[in-house]
This record gives sequence, C-alpha cells and structure tokens, in this order.
Amino acid sequence: MANLNLIKQLATASGGKIILLVMDGLGGMPMTPDGLTELETANTPNMDRLAREGCLGGSHPISRGITPGSGPAHLSLFGYDPVAIPVGRGVLSALGAGIPIKAADVAARGNFCTVDADGLITDRRAGRISNEAAAPLVEKLRTIQIPGVNLEVRLEQEYRFVLVISGEGLNGNLADTDPQVTGKAPYPAAALVPEAEKTAAIVRQWVDAAADILKNDAPANMVTLRGFGQPPDLPTFQDIYHLKAACVAVYPMYKGVARLAGMDVLPTGNFTPGQEFQVVADHWNEYDFFFIHIKYTDSRGEDGNFPAKAAVIEQVDEALPILLNLNPDVLIITGDHSTPARLRAHSWHPVPTLLWAPATHLPDTCQSFGERETQRGGLSQFPASDLMPLAMAHALRLNKYGA
Repeated sequence: MANLNLIKQLATASGGKIILLVMDGLGGMPMTPDGLTELETANTPNMDRLAREGCLGGSHPISRGITPGSGPAHLSLFGYDPVAIPVGRGVLSALGAGIPIKAADVAARGNFCTVDADGLITDRRAGRISNEAAAPLVEKLRTIQIPGVNLEVRLEQEYRFVLVISGEGLNGNLADTDPQVTGKAPYPAAALVPEAEKTAAIVRQWVDAAADILKNDAPANMVTLRGFGQPPDLPTFQDIYHLKAACVAVYPMYKGVARLAGMDVLPTGNFTPGQEFQVVADHWNEYDFFFIHIKYTDSRGEDGNFPAKAAVIEQVDEALPILLNLNPDVLIITGDHSTPARLRAHSWHPVPTLLWAPATHLPDTCQSFGERETQRGGLSQFPASDLMPLAMAHALRLNKYGA
C-alpha cells in the first residue's frame, strides 16, 4: 500500500503530464475454457502498440481474492487505502450529483427495481429505465417527509438515484437493502452498530413510504439502497501529489470520487470515448493530471453481454490517437476492477494494466494488451494503490528519498 505521507514529502510541483484512463470493469474471462477474454477478443491496434512499447501487469484493488466495489477500487487507483478510509457509494454518488453533503449526513445510492406480487425482486435495475422515465419517479420520492430529518433525493442516472439524510445523531453504518440477486425481497435496513439504529429506523420508514408511492409504477415499483456512508476527511490530490488534477467522466458517481479527491470535474454530457478524450485535449494546458473514466465496459459486463463489452473496448482504442497526439509523459490504461461478462458481476481477478512512459520506462516483451499477456508483464501483479507513485515517478515528479 502506498505511503501517502512519504509521497507527500517527495512530490514536486514540476514534471510531466499524466493521464489515467480507467475502463470500468475492464478485466474479463473467457466464456468457454478455450476462449479469449473480452479484452483479448477486441480489436485494439493502438493499445497493442502501446503494450509493445510499454509494460504490463495486473493490479489488485484491495488484495488478492477480494472483490471490490467501484468506490473503494477508485480510491485505491488514486493511491488511498480503501480499507483504512472506507467511503460509502452513497457519498460518492451524492457528490457526483452535486449535492452538498456535510460530515454528519448519511448518503445512500438507490436503485429502482421491479418486484412481483409477492414482493420478490424480478429485475434489480427495473429494465435500466431511462433518465426521462426515472425523473418523475424521483419527484414522487421527494414528497416523502419524516419528522426530525431533512431528505434529499436526486436522480443519478437511469435507474439509480441518491438519498441524503440530514439531522441529529445519524450514523451511516447500515447494511445494504439490496440482496444483489433476483428472487428475494429487499432486505429491511439494518444497523451494523447500535449507534446506527436510529438511522436504520428512518430508512425503513422511508422505504415503506417509497414502496407505497411506487406500487403502480412497474417496472420501477420498488427501491433498494446500498453504500450507506458519511463523508471522510480525505487529503486531496493537491495536498499529496502537488498535482492540478481534472476528471472527465459521464457517470455521476465517478465525478463524486474525483471531487472527494479534490479534482476539478470538467463538463461532459452523455459522451462517447472520443468526445471524452476531446475534453482532455481542450483543457490540456490547464492541468497536470487527467483521470478519464469509461463506464460502459462495466455495464456490458454486468449485463453478461460479452460482444458489447468488447465493442466498448474497441471504441476506446479507436479514439486513443486523440490522447496520444497530446504527447503525455505517462499514460496508464487500466480498470478499477474486473467485471467478466461470464459472471455478470464484479470479480476478484487482477485488472489488466498498461503503463506507457516512453522517456522513463523499460519495455517488457509483451506483444498485446490482454489478461494473459499481463501475467508475464514487467509490472507483474501489484496493489492498485502503487499506480499513482509509479505514475509520479515516471513523470519525474518524485524526489529521491534519503541521502
């Protein structure tokens, strides 16, 4: 795990420019024993060239065998210890949606879902309803009132929304209400520590009201909540790395984790990878570090859609010349975690990682960017939190330690 105090002592305000390109859920698996992964299947001539010129490895967001959520996986990519600094997904979603959130507030990320006549979940994402379909449902949820607390509900994107509870004596140590599978009813909110029981009772009351309001709105006729939490006191990128950092992302949660780390979030819409990369080009002279997030590799993996996930990877590869024409000193291409279409979920498998820093790195012998090539790459397997120190070193932004 990166020693942030040491990095802070060694970091300099001068040096090269860094791009961290994160394809969410990049890592995959073959659908058949003798098959290829999504990344190995995709036609990626630009990434393959960078792999030949650079070096490869596989990162572990938390530790070997641990399946991470997107929030802690991104904190690890940014060099933080996600176990020592746990952050609920709700906090990141709230920040991404632009909700001011105080240290005493509790936030949760919500899903609209579909339940049958017995209250059992038949679709955890309510058919991935559109923003246009979800917006009036969020307005219905905003009418719920509970004495003694203030409630803020805001659409995040498609079937996802954010709930923020403000009041006295709240505690975010609550278990998720999402069972993560179909065929079960949503769990009632449960306190993980005695001090959270008051908050759990508030959440149970809110969910009961939400169920009543939505009962005739199939497919989005129920909600689940997960990622309860309260905002931590996190040192910023500027504090640690002396970097002026920017985020380019289309999905609110990833804007939230960037804001938590002190990055500027650049304006985007429902952009393609090429349009995201153009935002970087438009702001290239303003920042030292760019975090670029690609969402739909993960979404297609969760859908179990192997060809569609490979197609997203190909879209990214096709747009890469936009970034390469900027001549970054360091370009890292990786994911926050693996999401194999075969499993339809996040997994513990090491995440393919490509480091390209032509002025400072020693190329390995890998010939293409894929899971099996990364197994023999020069970076080997390593904690994802080591990526930022590596990026800083290759950008010549770290001083020598000791005499």
